[in-house]
Amino acid sequence: RQENGIPPMSESVISPRQNARIAALQMVSGPRVGDNLVTAGHLVAEAVDQGAQLAVLPEYFPIIGAADADRGRAREEFGRGPVQDWLAETAVRHGLWLVAGSIPLAASVPDKMMNSTLVYDPTGRCVARYDKIHLFRFDNGREHYAESDVVQAGAQPVVCDIKARNGEVWRLGLSVCYDLRFPELYRMLSAQGADLLLVPSAFTHTTGQAHWEILLRARAIENQAYVLAPGQGGVHENGRRTWGHSLLIDPWGEVMALQASGAGVVLGSLSRERMQQVRQQLPALTHRVL
Repeated sequence: RQENGIPPMSESVISPRQNARIAALQMVSGPRVGDNLVTAGHLVAEAVDQGAQLAVLPEYFPIIGAADADRGRAREEFGRGPVQDWLAETAVRHGLWLVAGSIPLAASVPDKMMNSTLVYDPTGRCVARYDKIHLFRFDNGREHYAESDVVQAGAQPVVCDIKARNGEVWRLGLSVCYDLRFPELYRMLSAQGADLLLVPSAFTHTTGQAHWEILLRARAIENQAYVLAPGQGGVHENGRRTWGHSLLIDPWGEVMALQASGAGVVLGSLSRERMQQVRQQLPALTHRVL
């Protein structure tokens, strides 16, 4: 399909020999950290076997327990702990950029935790941390969530540069799940040069079915940037049902790859030429007034 003169992605554009391969890793995490790390390890290895240079895990990939308190008990001090050790070791083992969609970290408020994204480079060094700013609240009479009861909100938008094997530098804009509903955050990330927006999530089935894809595509279109959104996707051991539908979306809003449910790898390639094509033919970013 061709729309307004801007063609869809072609095979020549997405050749893995030319462009950085990236992967969203979808999981259905349970209450045991060790089991989840084994599953995550298999998914990372699968992504690397398919050429991924960047792999992004979903929100709370190490644990989704029977209650919020389970995540609190699994929280670690920033810079040390078994989950962070695993992330560093896995990045080194595979020589790739690895993003923990989120893990529970210690907070300054007693009895609370931070919901934090961590970015590791191929040497195993943690090069960026983002603490989720917007905290989810939802109550439709059947489902009730109040993230602020157990999570301390972050306050600072974060961007981070990664370098692909072809020498290109891509700037990541970090976010988590419910952040997706607040376009002003992504405008701030875009203004700081983000060209790949990460949205690791654990969307509920109810809200995901209604809003997930349309919000992700909107963030890509508004900011003329790639969006990579790995989700939790399935029925968890605690009975919770998450939406999944992990996606890679290009700067024109085209869905490049998707996995509806279950653990798996969503793989695709970044193209600087594609992004520049969209931004040149429809220079909306230069037309902003407010």
